[in-house]
Amino acid sequence: MQIWKRNLLVCWFGMFVTSVGMSQLAPVLPLYIKQLGVHNSASIDQFSGMAFGITYIISAIFSPIWGRAADKFGRKPMLLRASLGMAIVIGWMGFAHNVYELIGLRALQGVITGYGTACTTLIATQTDHEHAGWALGTLSTANIAGSLLGPLIGGFIEDHFGLQNVFLMTGALLLIAFVATALFVQEVFSRQNREALSSKEVWNIVPEKSLTITLLVTFFILTLAMYSVEPVITVYVAELSKNADHIALLAGMVFSASGLANIIAAPRLGRLSDQIGAQKVILGALIVAGLIFIPQAFVHHPWQLMILRFLLGLAAAGLTPSVNTLVKRITPDSLTGRVFGFSMAAGYLGVFGGSVFGGQVAAHLGVRYVFLMTGALLLINALWVYVKVYKKLNLQQETIYMKSKIL
Repeated sequence: MQIWKRNLLVCWFGMFVTSVGMSQLAPVLPLYIKQLGVHNSASIDQFSGMAFGITYIISAIFSPIWGRAADKFGRKPMLLRASLGMAIVIGWMGFAHNVYELIGLRALQGVITGYGTACTTLIATQTDHEHAGWALGTLSTANIAGSLLGPLIGGFIEDHFGLQNVFLMTGALLLIAFVATALFVQEVFSRQNREALSSKEVWNIVPEKSLTITLLVTFFILTLAMYSVEPVITVYVAELSKNADHIALLAGMVFSASGLANIIAAPRLGRLSDQIGAQKVILGALIVAGLIFIPQAFVHHPWQLMILRFLLGLAAAGLTPSVNTLVKRITPDSLTGRVFGFSMAAGYLGVFGGSVFGGQVAAHLGVRYVFLMTGALLLINALWVYVKVYKKLNLQQETIYMKSKIL
């Protein structure tokens, strides 16, 4: 097996487990906080929000820092650091004595994350140009699958083995990822890339500043869009459903539909971006995703919403791989870790911002407006991408093609 394929396989497993570790707390968090001695319902909700959100906020701050370290010391050391650190911290959560220790450990989890940044950088820099889109598309499914299955895994373990074992078993999986990374990941890393640069120096070196900003903002917006409906899915399904006995199951199916479609389509759209250009895939995916969001506001039955969410997942599958492919294309290898660190930070902020955005819009305007406003946001972003990315890169491709014809 080629080295980059073996690295991709190990990184996929590690990113999947890391994503499970980030998301598995959602269904058990209120129960665990209650077990830790908090019994007031309002306080449980408050502490749950703090414990869940703090990991993503801290991760957004530290992702660029670990991206810089990946460029300086290599990507494999960052993979080992993050997987072992998260194995210890998440396992330790099972022994928390009070809610403040739990929140502190969730914050520490945000500090030591960086597995995804290092994996993306490793695959982007060591995969040949012809397979980069497919490889990054395949890698993106690990995060999606982990986020999709994490709450289910957490709920299953809690139901069958107890709350403490949610953390212990997730820590054990991360320890397996650490061992697999140590044994099977191979990296060719040049010592000349170890020079530490400040953020200002990095920005001065980045050759395509406008494109980079556009891609980072796009990644933030698409992540915000995907997570904007999380706080309102169950409420919306309850509003649409006439059978109140199965609301939780229906909501889970609706939420899972887009993730399942994303897993199916991401490698294929990644391969398509290798063939026709990532800028074309990302523009088309943004337009289609924005248009599919709008009719979700007018459905009358949960199964209609489920179908639209599945179609949305097929379209959205082209977004993250295309952004990563374009970032790889316009960024020097020596700075890839730093820039991917900023990209991951934008994604973490999008997760947090999407949850807040969806909840606030639903509270003030109604659930249906979440879908309308999210669709409009994606379409506006598509117009911006057309002007700032699509036209510029297509012109560059045409110029290169004409020069080759002349020669």
